Amino acid sequence: MSKHKIGIIGGTGLYNIEGFTHQKWVKVKTPFGSPSDELLTGKIAGRDVVFLPRHGRGHKILPSELNHRANIWAMKKLGVQWIISVSAVGSLQAKYRPCDIVVIDQFLDRTKQSTNHTFFGRGIVAHVAFSSPVSEELRKIIFQTAKAQKARAHDGGTYVCMEGPAFSTRAESLANHRAGYDVIGMTNLGEAKCAREAEIAYATMAMATDYDCWKEDEHVTLDVIIANLHRNADTAKKIVAAVIPQIPAEPNWKAHSALNHAFLTDKKFWPKKTVAELKPMLAKYL
Repeated sequence: MSKHKIGIIGGTGLYNIEGFTHQKWVKVKTPFGSPSDELLTGKIAGRDVVFLPRHGRGHKILPSELNHRANIWAMKKLGVQWIISVSAVGSLQAKYRPCDIVVIDQFLDRTKQSTNHTFFGRGIVAHVAFSSPVSEELRKIIFQTAKAQKARAHDGGTYVCMEGPAFSTRAESLANHRAGYDVIGMTNLGEAKCAREAEIAYATMAMATDYDCWKEDEHVTLDVIIANLHRNADTAKKIVAAVIPQIPAEPNWKAHSALNHAFLTDKKFWPKKTVAELKPMLAKYL
């Protein structure tokens, strides 16, 4: 197997991608606790892939309970260099209709989870650049592929990341709408931050399921979301399968060297325990 793998994070049904062969569930232990589930390894279009059901099989984990560090550490340990994230979102603007795809390029953090969204601390201080939080190279491949698949895809947008599990109040939703933000979700920011620190190229397919609650004539309900989730999953599987063969064999994009100038702590002061915990990320810098 190639040491450079492609990761997919999404809903449980997403691993039924046509042509996903040699499937094997793998349990990975991490210094940060358990990932959402075992990880499913296999091949798509001749490429080695690793799939993780974000909320666990059976959807048992709340967004605020997601262990992003464990999930991304496990991906990195298995050799993942690119991650395609597929995520349900609410639309904050009329132009994004349910079942549209927004290939986002920005995040706005409305969580209180920042200490759980970094691998660093415990004696090693590092600050990665995050002005462009999504891998532009991977984002472009996803957008162009979605358009080629005749999906209603939009190039760029800001994802507001809230905690939940309750949906937005009307006041919150109207504020986000009036501010001009594009979509709202509960999961992707922590993934993106940890992926950047792990030098993994990460991009999100934000799949609209509803209009949140800013629209007076539209109310976000779980039954509507679930119906659109199933419709979106079929579209997502086709796009992901077509994106994978276009990803280069070698990891040489900007995100793959994100730690090059990120460390403030001199290596001679790095605690051995922290180095051991972060070995998948730090190996090439030791």
